Amino acid sequence: MVKITKITVQKRNLERYNIFLARGEGEEYGFSVDQDVLIKCGLKKGLEINEDEIKAIIEEDDKKKTYHLALHFLSYRMRSIGEVKSYLTKKERQQSHIDFTVEKLIEQRFLDDKAFAEAYVKTKKNTTLKGPKKIKQELKDKEVSEIIIDHALLIYSEHEQLLRLEKWLDKQWSRKGKQSLVAYQQKLVQRLLSKGFNYEIIDQALKKVAIEENLEEEWEAVLYQGMKIKLKQEKKFKGWDLKQRIKQNLYSKGFSASLIDKFIEGNYEE
Repeated sequence: MVKITKITVQKRNLERYNIFLARGEGEEYGFSVDQDVLIKCGLKKGLEINEDEIKAIIEEDDKKKTYHLALHFLSYRMRSIGEVKSYLTKKERQQSHIDFTVEKLIEQRFLDDKAFAEAYVKTKKNTTLKGPKKIKQELKDKEVSEIIIDHALLIYSEHEQLLRLEKWLDKQWSRKGKQSLVAYQQKLVQRLLSKGFNYEIIDQALKKVAIEENLEEEWEAVLYQGMKIKLKQEKKFKGWDLKQRIKQNLYSKGFSASLIDKFIEGNYEE
């Protein structure tokens, strides 16, 4: 048996206490505990405890440390259950303590994957250009179950997605630059697909914000692209072969046959 000879509060953490023990002659530092553990275990000066009891107290304190670590992690923003488990595992906490902590946090409603997923979907749909597929993958990466994810994504209706895409597409037309309308639309479609929107929704949005082809802009674009192609290809090809190369390249960039022919007639020399 050993006797607790002194209990002092830590200077840097007022909720932790240093426990000093007498083992034979003299006094020595024994261990430190959280305030809750101190009270729960009834630790006080003069109390006699054995080595097994000390191990149990330290074990209880270590469990408390894991819990506080999780609370600190949750203080920045909402987290999924999987995120908390992964974080505590990386911090090398005991698995039994992780399980205890997660169960306690769920009971206290500090952890709730359903509420987390719904809040995540609401935030992403309002603050980012991300579609359901992208959001779903992000939630899966956070180890949220697919059933919960699919239920949360009901918040992001097709109507809301359509309005979001229409608003975004309206701002994009001024950035078309020296490329064909067809090529630019394809570029926008690919970008939105990569953001997790379904092709059907993208197509609907494009049809709603579709603008009439500006022939003057298209002609400026075909002139710009055509001259670039000509300068590059005429180093290797001449005559009919060069003409065909220019046509093929311009066609692949989405320009109409009439504009391509007009460019060839006005800028190509045999």
